[in-house]
Amino acid sequence: MGTINRNLSLANRERMIRTCLNQDIDRQPFWFMFGPWYETLQRWKNEGLAGDDWKAPFGFDTGFETLPVNLGFSPAFDWIVLKDDGEKRTVRDTKGITYIEKKGHSTIPMYTDYPVKSRKDWEEIKETRLDPNSPERFPKNWHDVITGMKLRDAAVQIGEYPYGLFGTARDLMGVEDLLVNFYDEPELVHDIMDYLTDFWLSIYEKVLADVQIDHIHIWEDMSGKHGPLISPAMFREFMLPNYRKIVDFAKAKGIPIVSVDTDGNMDVMMPLLKEAGINLVLPFEVQAGCDIIAIKKQFPEMCLHGGIDKRMLTMGEKEIDDELDRVVEMFMCSGYIPSLDHLPHPEISFENFSYFIKRLKERIF
Repeated sequence: MGTINRNLSLANRERMIRTCLNQDIDRQPFWFMFGPWYETLQRWKNEGLAGDDWKAPFGFDTGFETLPVNLGFSPAFDWIVLKDDGEKRTVRDTKGITYIEKKGHSTIPMYTDYPVKSRKDWEEIKETRLDPNSPERFPKNWHDVITGMKLRDAAVQIGEYPYGLFGTARDLMGVEDLLVNFYDEPELVHDIMDYLTDFWLSIYEKVLADVQIDHIHIWEDMSGKHGPLISPAMFREFMLPNYRKIVDFAKAKGIPIVSVDTDGNMDVMMPLLKEAGINLVLPFEVQAGCDIIAIKKQFPEMCLHGGIDKRMLTMGEKEIDDELDRVVEMFMCSGYIPSLDHLPHPEISFENFSYFIKRLKERIF
């Protein structure tokens, strides 16, 4: 396990990479993957935050920056309102998902329909919307984007929400149908996950012609409070071979970091992530029973990001200090990126968030 050596002097990109590889660092990164909910941001602006840039007052590191490459449908589905009764509306979004939502609230909507119900639907989507060679996958200012990242000494990330094997398959089918299809249509689920893996790696190959990638991010959200939605055996059969393919690609291309993001409790899956070669995992929600200290002791070679209970920020200064003291061991080593365990929600005041950041920086710097 890497140590913190204040005699070192590292720039942002090198610090991010060395942290994720458990190598010696000068200090831990000061960077959050998760920003506030929209309603939280509006509250903070009413309480003194100037503008929409919530990071501006705090001096965050550049951290990882994600390349703006389209890893999804091209063309996307048209976003249309199917029904509007004033308080609620029924929408079909750009992923082809239909849902009912409350207007003006960032609550979880009621999902009613998904684009893939059969092999025929999947074959049509592959043919018409998942061509890795679609020219629209790269922005017109692509080379300006790359130049800007280099100037900001950013660690370059490819992959983000909503792109992962379980995560994207769920968006194609819906969680219930996906879970049933692991048993009823296993060949279809295999084909979806295998195709998506090759599809993304084909795009990454094109990216590497122009810029070095530091970090491949896989978004899954495949767990709840009581554990994963699929068994370790199912993960081993359907997902592990593709994770290994992604990790092997990363190693062959000199990409040092491959991460997995899933909410909920992933304790039973951590050995499989280690076996696959994943070296960064997040966000370790405390309310789901995650204990980053215990996980770090069990998997010292893996980098963890998150694990600080966001609920404590709804209380007071003492509770915030107590929560930081609870995880004090994590501030003494490399292989950890300190952060809340998910997006700051609207019950968190700007005053409390600012106090938390102040106390966190005291531990990092």
